[in-house]
Amino acid sequence: MPTAKKTANIYDLQGKPTAKTTLPTIFATPLRPDIIKRAVLAIQSHRRQPQGRDPMAGKRTSAESRGTGLGISRVPRIKGGSGRAAFAPSTVGGRQPQPPTSQKKIAKQIPKKETRLALFSAIAATASKDAVASRGHVIEDVPQIPLIVADSFGKLTKTREVEDALVHLGVLSDVYRVRASRNIRAGKGKRRGRKMKQAVGPLIVVVENQGLVSAARNIPGVCIVTVDDLNVELLAPGAHAGRLTLWTSGAVERLGELYGEGGNA
Repeated sequence: MPTAKKTANIYDLQGKPTAKTTLPTIFATPLRPDIIKRAVLAIQSHRRQPQGRDPMAGKRTSAESRGTGLGISRVPRIKGGSGRAAFAPSTVGGRQPQPPTSQKKIAKQIPKKETRLALFSAIAATASKDAVASRGHVIEDVPQIPLIVADSFGKLTKTREVEDALVHLGVLSDVYRVRASRNIRAGKGKRRGRKMKQAVGPLIVVVENQGLVSAARNIPGVCIVTVDDLNVELLAPGAHAGRLTLWTSGAVERLGELYGEGGNA
């Protein structure tokens, strides 16, 4: 593992630096987009629902071919006056030529070491200003990448308080980008019965949920997760690393306890 250590400021809810902390060595992990992509696809594959077909689907019929010499095709036909074609794959209500089977293995597996490396690399990408900007996040007003805020942020219980804190930290501009993308995508090719798509916004990492999830759930694009529940897909949506991430100081310390060294300087 890399041994380089960096320090970063800890900001309060007013956007002012109040202390410094030493980042865990995990933030110096090299970027591995190939491993990150494999890990994200593996996570997504475990959410897919296995599907199959009844082996007798389309075969419950008395249809038989009438042979040649009648001036009609030789597909199986229902016995009787109608003579409607059935059973064959090209007929209405016929069987499928190659139906899916529920025994097919659709869940992808990767080694644990690669999963761990992908997580480390995705965490390190949140500390790269170039990686965050390349994802399209608006970070002109963000004072620091990675952005670390005091633990009092995780204790907010009202949406207005969370929005005010995001304004002072320069993150709300990225929320406006997410809100604008919702309107743009809804206006182009809008169809009824389809889910509305929107851009991915900032990620907030805390030690434990103390009411922040309920307070920020109505802010578009914002996701809240605890350190123990971090995964590669949250840090790199769509297998593209560098999501704008807001860490609480306690989350950084917990990250150091789990995966490497860290703490207040």
